[in-house]
Amino acid sequence: MNRHRRAVLFASASVLAACGGGNSNAPAPAPAPPPFVFPTPDPTTRVSGTAAFAAGCDGGTVVNNGTLYPEAEVEPTVALDPSNPGQMIGTWQQNRWSGGASQGILAAYSVDGGAAWTHSSAPLSRCTGGTAANGGDYERVSDPWVAISPGGTSYLMALAIGSGGTSSAMLVSRSIDHGQTWSDPTRLILDGAAYFNDKNSITADPLIAANAYAVWDRLGPNSNGPTIFARTTDDGVSWSQPLAIYDPGINAQTLGNEIVVTSNGTLVNIASRFARSGGTTHADLIALRSTDQGTTWLAPIKINDLLSVGAINPQTREAIRDGSDLPQAAAGRNGEIYVVWQDARNTNGQIDAVLLSKSTDDGLTWSTPVRVNTQPTVQAFTPRVHVRSDGAVAVSYFDTRNDTSDPATLPTDYWLVRSTDGGTTWSEAHIAGPFDIALAPSALGLFLGDYQGLTSSATGFLSFFVQTTRDGAANRTDVFRQDVPLTGPGPIDAKVQAPAALPVAQPNASFRARVSARIELVRAGRGRPAP
Repeated sequence: MNRHRRAVLFASASVLAACGGGNSNAPAPAPAPPPFVFPTPDPTTRVSGTAAFAAGCDGGTVVNNGTLYPEAEVEPTVALDPSNPGQMIGTWQQNRWSGGASQGILAAYSVDGGAAWTHSSAPLSRCTGGTAANGGDYERVSDPWVAISPGGTSYLMALAIGSGGTSSAMLVSRSIDHGQTWSDPTRLILDGAAYFNDKNSITADPLIAANAYAVWDRLGPNSNGPTIFARTTDDGVSWSQPLAIYDPGINAQTLGNEIVVTSNGTLVNIASRFARSGGTTHADLIALRSTDQGTTWLAPIKINDLLSVGAINPQTREAIRDGSDLPQAAAGRNGEIYVVWQDARNTNGQIDAVLLSKSTDDGLTWSTPVRVNTQPTVQAFTPRVHVRSDGAVAVSYFDTRNDTSDPATLPTDYWLVRSTDGGTTWSEAHIAGPFDIALAPSALGLFLGDYQGLTSSATGFLSFFVQTTRDGAANRTDVFRQDVPLTGPGPIDAKVQAPAALPVAQPNASFRARVSARIELVRAGRGRPAP
């Protein structure tokens, strides 16, 4: 995606988002609000620390290097050891580049339920010890994803970018000591400039300890991006050859592939599907099913339309690079699957809400979506869903309900809604904030990550997330963790009924244009060429 194309896309999105006109008789502007001040004390626990990478450790030859944000952490994920709930591992991108990816992937492990954390790293890039000899000779890495098997084997998967940005690879490193040390990576795939591998995830089978499943999309000629799958059946010692399990055709692709395993062993891969025709890109959510641990896959099942317009700074119209077009999924103990995503249908394309759909039959049929964020008049973005072993479900997300009219700041909060009755009723809890997201690294928009982390804790849920800090440009963001109980008091905790099911979306041409523009921004941000 060249710079001119990206500029056009950003301009299109701004025009679509900024409906309105001038008025020479408008009243004088109100006095400037006071400067934004972080709340004190900060109730969260900081997990990340100083990276201490050597200057220039990544080689610096990737095309359009952009701006390096030292000590900036983004895009965290976390996994709980199913055999020992006191043990968990979190990962994140360290030192983000504005032009794409980061210098390294760092990890942290806890043996006391998340109270204390110790740092480690896998040799997935040059800055974390990767070399040609050990298979980690890559300039940059992105999209970390961690999973832990019932037998205790831990997997860390990432997208790696080769010298000069002319190659992309999918790497998996494993740990057999609960994240203290990580193996040299196994390379699942390596492609040159003609193909781009992207947006990976990895899932450890909760029922078969030796099995784990990796999925991603692979964009090639004709803007065709099928879903690619590989698996291990021996605790990550070896992996199958990667295969396309679904091909959406020319000028079409999948994105955000994520496998969940239901209680009867069915694999269900949740993904976005984009298709471009007549100058407009359309999107929906699909489910791919396998009943034989990934040997064969059934035809895709449509879950619903995907109608996200993306989050922005309302004062400046600057984009927030959020989880638009990237669904998140989690499976429960009785065959149920929950999927969440950003969608603007309930505001006719004005702002995104967080929608949830549920399947109770291993992904065959899906409920009409409901909005689960509690403030319908403010934008909500980057949702993550998790189901505890007792069936309780939670959805975390950012929103801007505490924003002011000051264009220099964008106060943002992180929230969690939880349900103990299968999604009939929900209670809201405050995780963190307000913090100023305007201080976040810029990577085709203010960027905290395409996703955040969420898992179980002893008393409820553990949120593993990124927020901006009070430290200024030298340390824009850090990774934090916060415990949220199943029930009980919090800064904000109100019982709310799940809203009525939303009607079938019927977006007009303007709404469709905004959705299409947002999808193309997402594609541009992930290194894709114009369709």
